[in-house]
Amino acid sequence: MNREKEIYRVTLVGSAGNLALLTFKFVAGFLGHSAAMVADAVHSLSDFFTDLIVLLFVKVSAKPQDESHDYGHGKFETLATLFIGLALVGAAIGIIVSGSVKFAHWLQGETLEIPGMLALWAALISIVVKEILYRYTAAKGHKLNSQAVVANAWHHRSDALSSIGAAIGIGGAILLGERWAVLDPLASIVVGGMLLKVAWDLLKNSLGELTDQSLSAGEEQEINAIITSFPGVSNPHNLRTRRIGNRIAIEAHVRMDGNLSLHVVHEQATAIEHKLKERFGRETLVTLHMEPTK
Repeated sequence: MNREKEIYRVTLVGSAGNLALLTFKFVAGFLGHSAAMVADAVHSLSDFFTDLIVLLFVKVSAKPQDESHDYGHGKFETLATLFIGLALVGAAIGIIVSGSVKFAHWLQGETLEIPGMLALWAALISIVVKEILYRYTAAKGHKLNSQAVVANAWHHRSDALSSIGAAIGIGGAILLGERWAVLDPLASIVVGGMLLKVAWDLLKNSLGELTDQSLSAGEEQEINAIITSFPGVSNPHNLRTRRIGNRIAIEAHVRMDGNLSLHVVHEQATAIEHKLKERFGRETLVTLHMEPTK
């Protein structure tokens, strides 16, 4: 099965789980009178929509290079990751605002309704299902080297975490009685805060890639070490690196003996290119500019 089809398969499994969960959570939230569970359902709804985003953009990113995209369409996958992060921000803000309004009403003396057991069961089931989906999706995402799939996996994990917060709030309100019913909206605020942290991490990484951020210092040092591991090759400089979706682009200037034949220099450059591709993936784009030693 090729990469695109595998990504589709992973995402569709997550979509099916999200659709079932969001339906169950909405029903449990409304029937169980739980703000935390309704907030958790909204999060699952955002998961479902981001699944659709991944399905759309991965199809585009899998297209080969053409006349208008010399480096391929890999950054469309990064764009999908950006949209996932933005969707998380929107969901988090909505959850925090909703919980804050209920908390403000409680401070003003309003009596909040105690959540029902159905809402608690929905939270517990969600924790188990979403953690399974996270582990499955993350493993596939790393295997396929897909940032969008890994980002979607973290969306599953964040939903599991939000369900834990919801379970604590709902369970506390049920066990401690009406006086502590405020734990339910407070749990929804905590859930929203966790979502914002996950969203920030996704947005930071995708924005870095879209603005051609370089690889880490450690990775660039490794690239220089690979280049200089070949005999007769010295002084790698003007190193430029960036990510293009699931691929890496490497450009560097290196020096060799100017008296060597063009054939020998070409063979050495090809060997360096192959070694870099062994380390960073066969789709890595490598451009070497060979200069004579002074």
